[in-house]
Amino acid sequence: MKYGTLVFEQSEFWMIQNHLENNDIIEDYAHKNTLEILTQNMNFALCLSAEDIPFDIITLNSMLKVRGESGICQTFQMVSPNEVDIKNNKISVISSLGASVIGRAVEDKISYGLPGDLISLKITKVNQPNTANKSTTEEQKTKKEKIY
Repeated sequence: MKYGTLVFEQSEFWMIQNHLENNDIIEDYAHKNTLEILTQNMNFALCLSAEDIPFDIITLNSMLKVRGESGICQTFQMVSPNEVDIKNNKISVISSLGASVIGRAVEDKISYGLPGDLISLKITKVNQPNTANKSTTEEQKTKKEKIY
């Protein structure tokens, strides 16, 4: 991970944490495993105020692009569980893919899919919502921010 841990905006962290603790419905084994990993990662995550979130972190309502080694490329928006709209590429933060990328940054790599059928994806672009000039791609030369 680019920043060594997941990075969350404080209110988003608590919303996700609350949903994980109060949601008894687990879709399948792979989804349960993903949510358990997210829960574990959140124990060590950095929680920052909205203005301190680095420009390349995936937050709620961010638009992001991922690319696989096979050439697969997908763009989607990260949304809260009640805003899911697969036809319009809006995925839930607690879906398998959403839980795998939330709090990560451009250039981070994830493994996604079922055991035995995993694909490697790289986050190549993030556009955070309502933030002028908070967009990045892996091709841009950017100054890395150090987070303490």
